[in-house]
Amino acid sequence: MLLKSVDVWDSISPDEFKKLYYNKGIPVVIKKLSHQWPAYQKWNWDYFKDAVGSIKVGVYNNSKSDARTPINTADDYMLFGDYIDQVKQGPVELRIFLFNLFTHAPQLVEDFSWPDEYLKGFVKRFPMLFVGGEGSVTHMHFDIDMSHILHTQFVGRKRVLLFPYNQHRYIYRKPWEVLSFANFEKYYDPALSKLNLEEFPLLKKAAGFDLVLEHGDTLFMPAGYWHHMEYLESGFAMSLRALQQSLEGKLHGAWNLFGMRNIDTLMKKTVPDWWYAFKRKKIANFSD
Repeated sequence: MLLKSVDVWDSISPDEFKKLYYNKGIPVVIKKLSHQWPAYQKWNWDYFKDAVGSIKVGVYNNSKSDARTPINTADDYMLFGDYIDQVKQGPVELRIFLFNLFTHAPQLVEDFSWPDEYLKGFVKRFPMLFVGGEGSVTHMHFDIDMSHILHTQFVGRKRVLLFPYNQHRYIYRKPWEVLSFANFEKYYDPALSKLNLEEFPLLKKAAGFDLVLEHGDTLFMPAGYWHHMEYLESGFAMSLRALQQSLEGKLHGAWNLFGMRNIDTLMKKTVPDWWYAFKRKKIANFSD
C-alpha cells in the first residue's frame, strides 16, 4: 500500500481548516480542538460507568462479515458497566459502536461544544460513542450516510488506516455494501498482518493515510473516507457527524441508507449464497 502521514496541527483556524482540508476533502488531525472541553479532563471509565453503567449495550467481536451476516447486528449484549470492567482488566476483542450515550445521559452533552465554526450541518441529535478493548478491530468501511466526521479520541491509543472514497477498487469494495472484502487487521505488522496480497493484488496500489490517535486528538474524516481502526489500548472516542452541504452529497447518503442497504438486506435474506458469489465474481474483474 502507498501510505503517508496526515497533517497534524496543535490548533488551526476555521478559515485555514476549510481552505486546506475541508474544501479539498483531505483528512487532518487537530490535537487541541477538544482541550477546552470539560470532557477532555472528565471523561474516563469510572465517569461513564457511573452515568450509564446500567444500560444494556450491543458488543461486536473482530469477525468479518460473510454471506449471512446481518447488517449491524450485535454478537452479544451486556451491561455497559460490566463491559467497562472487562475492558479495564485487560485485552478484550469486543467493541461498541454507534452508541448514542447521550440519550441515556443527556447531561453529558454539556461536557463538549459543537465546533460549528469548522463545519456546518452537524446532526446534533446523534453524537456517537465508539468503545473498544485492547486488540479490538473496526474493519475497513465507509460511513453509509456519507457525512463528514470529527472523531475525537478519549483514553488509549488507536491506529487508523484511511483511504479516499475513490480508492474503492484498490481496496476491493463489496458491491452494494460499505465494506471491503480484504482483511486489514494488523496491516502495520509484517509478522501478524492478515492482508492477503495474492488474493487482493491491487492493494499494493491503494493510496491512503496511516496514523495513531491519542487522548484528545480530533481526526477530520471527509465524507466517504474509508477507515479501518485498531485499538492499541482500551479506549473510546466520540464522533460528531456533519451532513454534506451539496445536494448531490445528501442524495448519495440517502440512496445508500434507503436504497442500497435495503436491496442488500433483501438479497441476503432471500439468496445469501448466490448474492455473495455474485459479489465475489464482480470484484474478480477488478483491474488496474
